[in-house]
Amino acid sequence: MDTGELLRVTRRSRGLDQAGLARRAGTTQTYVSRVERGDVSPSIRTLERLFHAMGCKLTASVERLPTGNAEVADLRRDWQALTAAERVDQAITLSEFLTGVAAGGVDG
Repeated sequence: MDTGELLRVTRRSRGLDQAGLARRAGTTQTYVSRVERGDVSPSIRTLERLFHAMGCKLTASVERLPTGNAEVADLRRDWQALTAAERVDQAITLSEFLTGVAAGGVDG
């Protein structure tokens, strides 16, 4: 769920229309609409204000990546154990993945 969708779902669950949220948060209905559509990316501070105006607290956390991430030395050792053809195959796979990320077509 993106920021705009989260804002819209929360606003609706609180029984507010865009204009009502805008009045509470000290902004305009047009701005709330633009956030919900994803036309603008508000700062964390602005998001906090919008959610606070609905009686909600915006929280975020930082978590360690799941297992499966390897140490550089382990990756280097695995890479060196590959044949030349296997290295080329892995490089092609990585290139295709990164091209997809750059194009915005990979969701993780």
